[in-house]
Amino acid sequence: MQQTQVPINAQNETVSEGTTPIFDLTIVVPVKDEQQSVRILFEKLEAQIGQLGKSFEVIFIEDGSVDNTFEELKQLRVEHPGIVRIVQFRRNFGKTPALVAGFSRSRGQVIFTMDGDLQDDPEEIPRYLEKLDEGYDLVTGWKFPRLDPLSKTFPSRIFNWLVSTMTGVHLHDINCGFKAYRRELVEDPHLKLYGEFHRFVPVMAHWRGFKVAEIKVHHHPRKFGSSKYGFRRFARGLIDLLNVLFLTSYLRTPLRLFGPLGFFTFMLGILVDIFVVIRRFVFNQPIHEQPLLFVGILLMIFGVQFILTGLQSEMIRYYAFQAGEEYSIKQELD
Repeated sequence: MQQTQVPINAQNETVSEGTTPIFDLTIVVPVKDEQQSVRILFEKLEAQIGQLGKSFEVIFIEDGSVDNTFEELKQLRVEHPGIVRIVQFRRNFGKTPALVAGFSRSRGQVIFTMDGDLQDDPEEIPRYLEKLDEGYDLVTGWKFPRLDPLSKTFPSRIFNWLVSTMTGVHLHDINCGFKAYRRELVEDPHLKLYGEFHRFVPVMAHWRGFKVAEIKVHHHPRKFGSSKYGFRRFARGLIDLLNVLFLTSYLRTPLRLFGPLGFFTFMLGILVDIFVVIRRFVFNQPIHEQPLLFVGILLMIFGVQFILTGLQSEMIRYYAFQAGEEYSIKQELD
């Protein structure tokens, strides 16, 4: 098996070339230290999709496991040639690069993503397909009831509330890895994933004009291993949320963000210095002895810098506009 290292900023290495689908479904499964789970998961997928009578492939992304996950996957590939495919990273790169690697190699008309820890139930696949048939482009799961410890569910609830409030995309479980994508969404060249943006695909897809739906899915408790979720991941998620919010709300008009911020900061600086002048005449306090004078000057400087940053960003955006489309076409009839 050839080992493949996927750069963090890789995007649609194959699908962007317009790969013709040869399967009905592609299942992309990132795995790390899941040697006890991968065979059980594949057998469940094979049984469920077999009942649907659809052709499929399963792409396992082995993301730097230190157990025998890769050996177990190789055995599955021997037993199911042409169906089981493996991409092995040289080290642990994370879920977003794993999904990008899977998307870029997918050959299905519909692409599913799911975790390899057996908490996602393959029996839910028909319900995802039914929702796609209603005209949606992306269907994401809502694990309900969620069978995880409070240390995982409480931060997740806070995070989901923040995402819904700040982006306007109202989902109950933005972090759910069990999703179904139409191929045209995966092939959209403007949906670039890097860092840990995988969790924000529904937000970015909604911004591009794709229809997003959420369905309740059955959730199983983890049988093997331990959760990789922690406070560090939660903190990174908040930072990525701010990044996504900027990219989806202010990327096309950055001056709308930097302009008001700069104007507010500049005016605050003026008010501070006016207060300093008033103190000079009312209390006879020398201006050069008041530190607030320099605070006001700094605020005015920062305000001007914010405005100039917004103008510069608008110029960059203008020239970028000349080279790319500002819209997303669903279909065109001549």
